[in-house]
Amino acid sequence: MTDTQNLAAPSGSFSIGGDLPVVRLGYGTMQLTGDGVWGEPDDRDGAIRVLRRAVEVGVTFFDTADSYGPVVAEELLKEALHPYADDVVIATKAGLTRQGPGIWTPVGNPAYLRQQAELSLRRLGLDTIDLFQLHRIDPDVPLEDQVGELKKLQDEGKIRHIGLSEVDVDQLQAAQEVATIATVQNLFNLTNRDAEPLLDHCEQHGIGFIPWFPLATGELSKEDGPLAAAAKEHDATPSQLALAWLLRRSPVMLPIPGTKSVDHLESNTAAAAIELTDEEFAALSDVA
Repeated sequence: MTDTQNLAAPSGSFSIGGDLPVVRLGYGTMQLTGDGVWGEPDDRDGAIRVLRRAVEVGVTFFDTADSYGPVVAEELLKEALHPYADDVVIATKAGLTRQGPGIWTPVGNPAYLRQQAELSLRRLGLDTIDLFQLHRIDPDVPLEDQVGELKKLQDEGKIRHIGLSEVDVDQLQAAQEVATIATVQNLFNLTNRDAEPLLDHCEQHGIGFIPWFPLATGELSKEDGPLAAAAKEHDATPSQLALAWLLRRSPVMLPIPGTKSVDHLESNTAAAAIELTDEEFAALSDVA
């Protein structure tokens, strides 16, 4: 690939919480860990290379969580990028515990959330976490207690902005009664748009929307599928087209595709430069 210095820049920028600018096309760290998001990566040096290359191609927004590994992804970020460039923004999460590969259990006890925030600060080498997200709402703990503890941490200067993950509009609005919510992170991609009402709400209110699993192209990306056909028109891959569709879908969209491969990282980031016409965007929306 030729000049990749600012590959992510054409995706544009968004200010989290109104005061924390990021390049919209970011990077998610979940895939850097072992199978089942458990344990160390098979190639630790390769994971470090991917993270460093992400910065080189213009990515400024990195999404991670204490539960990825657990702790492995946060440690990789620090090893690869600390001391962080001035424009690098780190988002992490707490609220899901791990009992083994592929197992995720919500825990929203306020003391636990505080403990995990403190540990993330230490693992990431930060004085303040840019964006701290409640990874899941614990149904056994009042929402106001969970978000309220994050608000206390924010008031203490330990986190800058608060985010939520896997919520609906009602839950978001309930959380907003307790604290200012800067972002939400929900499953969303070209083929799964269940969170569309939440996305529309976020766009109306300037709340960042972070779609996880953004590249679920599935059947659409087969060689004879409609997404592949459209991709050929742009000399692009189906994954690039899926990312271009997300970026076009809303100005508050912050996709975070993850990968263990430098080549895939560069390919994904190149999607920032793909400009879909109104007709192409509508056709892709209808296909899904």
